[in-house]
Parts: sequence; structure tokens; C-alpha cells
Amino acid sequence: MSGAVKSNVFGSSGTVAAAAGGLKWESVVTASTVTVESNRGYFINTTSNACTVTLPASPDVGDQVILLDYARTWDTNAITIDSNGNDFQNQSDDYIVDYDTEGQGINIVFSGSTNGWIPNSDIANALEPVKGTQKAIFVYGYTGSNVSMRNLVSSLGVVAADVTGAGTARRGGGSAGYGTDKGIVGFGYDGSNVSMTNLISNTGVVASDTSGTGTARRNIRAATYGTDKAIFAYGLVSGSVNTINLVNSSGVMASDSTGTGTARNGLAAASYGGDKAIFAFGHVSSYRSMSNLVNSSGAVAADVTGVGTARDGLRAAAYGFDKAIFAYGSNDDGKLSMSNLISNSGVVAADVTGVGTARSGLAASTYGGDKAIFGYGTTGSRVSLTNLCSNTGVISADVTGVGTARDDPMSSEFSLTA
Repeated sequence: MSGAVKSNVFGSSGTVAAAAGGLKWESVVTASTVTVESNRGYFINTTSNACTVTLPASPDVGDQVILLDYARTWDTNAITIDSNGNDFQNQSDDYIVDYDTEGQGINIVFSGSTNGWIPNSDIANALEPVKGTQKAIFVYGYTGSNVSMRNLVSSLGVVAADVTGAGTARRGGGSAGYGTDKGIVGFGYDGSNVSMTNLISNTGVVASDTSGTGTARRNIRAATYGTDKAIFAYGLVSGSVNTINLVNSSGVMASDSTGTGTARNGLAAASYGGDKAIFAFGHVSSYRSMSNLVNSSGAVAADVTGVGTARDGLRAAAYGFDKAIFAYGSNDDGKLSMSNLISNSGVVAADVTGVGTARSGLAASTYGGDKAIFGYGTTGSRVSLTNLCSNTGVISADVTGVGTARDDPMSSEFSLTA
């Protein structure tokens, strides 16, 4: 044959490229997860779902893995690389590594323990590793009166003592991360519905009020989407509304737009899939069991009904980098202790019961990069307790005595530094 033969897979134009010695190509992968082996090539088909690719746990120097966008759909459903305890481009394993460009291909080689896996070829510029947010904050709430206080949560899930005086005292607003390492709190009730936001810095400092951003309402929820933006949606004015406000990567909130799906309040929301969001459950004339997915551009999809026990007053957070969990709440049966896991493709799983003290009106956030924390709420009496959620979606037993007992606080992740 003519032309130069090279020892890499992606040769330059005009050459004949031969695969590295010993490389074997596997069958097309269509599953949402796959654990790959060294010195193998994989066609990853994400037509129907995103895919998390787990790299070998104990690679040798020079081991190689090649991944190709089989159906040119990585821009719709990205792949996420789990480096399985090893570094990726000298970044630790608690960084998120996504590839989301149509027609992309990557060829990665293990360089050793210092820098870990390094791309030999990134066709169509790949995203740099992005570390998950490490800390969280609980803010505001109701103790019998509205309060202005905050409690920081460490990267280990430890809740700090109360700090008072962070913006207008209120309850029942929404909150979400934005800008990759900051948070935003919006709307709520201080005796009447309010239209205001407070930005949270990447050191956990709550800024003063910014007023007049969207229709004043309460029982609204928010979630991160597109990796660095946020969406506030639904809520209660004099009745339930279907109103959306998008927040850009600088924390600026847009004016109202009318959303898709059933108007309701008291629902919950979280990010999933790395760049999407989900709103689920809630109340309007009756308790609802439904969800609405939000794509990476902030567009809300139509209702999907019948997803777990109908309830309101629950909360949700992302966990495991690309999944979410909804937990607790109340309905005609009283306060509930249950959870529903959300897959990285936005599918809501069946109820899991018996996960800590039954309550509603709590708050939840991601922390530690890939875990979640649920805190506060009411059992009929306001409580001061938290429940940690592992990176596999398992909720632990109650931890009591963490700050002032209250209900309807808000919570957000922040900081890339542990």
C-alpha cells in the first residue's frame, strides 16, 4: 500500500493510519453506562441516551482507549468519562469530563499516576475537565417568622452554625447553581410574594437584594442547566402559574416567559445528565405525579405523568455527577419519607420508602462534587436535621442539631474548591 504508515489511529490527511498494536474494536455501545478495557476501541451510540464511560481502574503506562461518536449524536446526548480513581489530564477523579461535540472522537493514553489519562487526539475540540461543586449553603426560611440566615455546608457534608443577615428575610423561593461555581436565590414570600434575587459567591457570601426580576411568586423551584445557567419555573401567585425565568452564566435573570406543562407549585427541581434539568411533582387543585424535562438550551418539555407518589413540599438535588434524587414531601396521607432516583437520561424511578424522618418544606443541594444533602423542614413541628445522600443515591440516617430549626429554606451548591 502507498503512503506513510503511522502508529496512531487518527493520522493526518494524505497518510495511511494503522491502529496501535493489539488494539481491538468492540461492538457498538448503546447502553447508558459502559466500563471499557485497555487497548480497545469503542463505538458509542448515544442516539437514545447519554453514556457514562468508566475507564480501567488499574491501567499500565501506554494503555490506550479510543471512543468514537457512532451516530453523530454526542451533541444531543453527551458522553461522560469516569476516570475510575485515576487522574485525567492531571485533574483528580472528582472532575467531570464531558465530550459533547457532534462527530467527535477521542484517543486517550495512560501516562502514569502523575498526570493519568491524556488525550492523544481530541477531534473537534473537547471540553476541559470541569470539577463538580464542592460546598453548599442553606439560606432563609421560616421559624414562626421569616428569617435571614445562612448555614454553609463543607465538602464533607458538615453543616456550620448560623450566620445572620443575608438579604430580605423570606421563605419558599427557588435556588440553583450558575456560572459553574456560584449560586442564586430567587423570589419567595416575606408576608407577600416578592420578586428579587440574591447572588451567592464562590466563597458562600450572599449578596444584597436585586429587585424586580420577574413576576413575584412563591413555592417556585429552580435548577442548573447547560452546566453554567439556571432556570426558575412554576410557582404560586394567587393561583399556580407556569412562568419561566432563565438566568445566564453571569447571574442575570431574564424577563418572564410562558412555560410548557401544567401550572403548579410546591414541586421540586434538579439538574441531571450534566447539562439538563427536571421539574417534578407539585400541587394544583390536587397533588401531582408528573415531570417536565429541560434541555441544555433551557426549553421545558411537555408533561410526563405517573412518576412516583403524587406529592408536594419535597426537594431534589443532583448526585453522581449526572443523576438526580427527589425526596420527602407530603400529601393527603401526611408527611412522607420516600425518594425517587432520576437517571442520566431523565427517567424517574419507582418510590423508595423509609429514608430518614418523614417531612416536607425542606431544602436540598449537591455537595462534595457528586453527593447531595437534604436539610431542615417540618414534621408538623420545624426540625433541625440533615440527611446525606451518597454518590449512588442512598440516603443516610438523620443528623440532628445543625442550625436553627426551620422550614421552607432555600439551598444551592457553590465553590470548586474543597
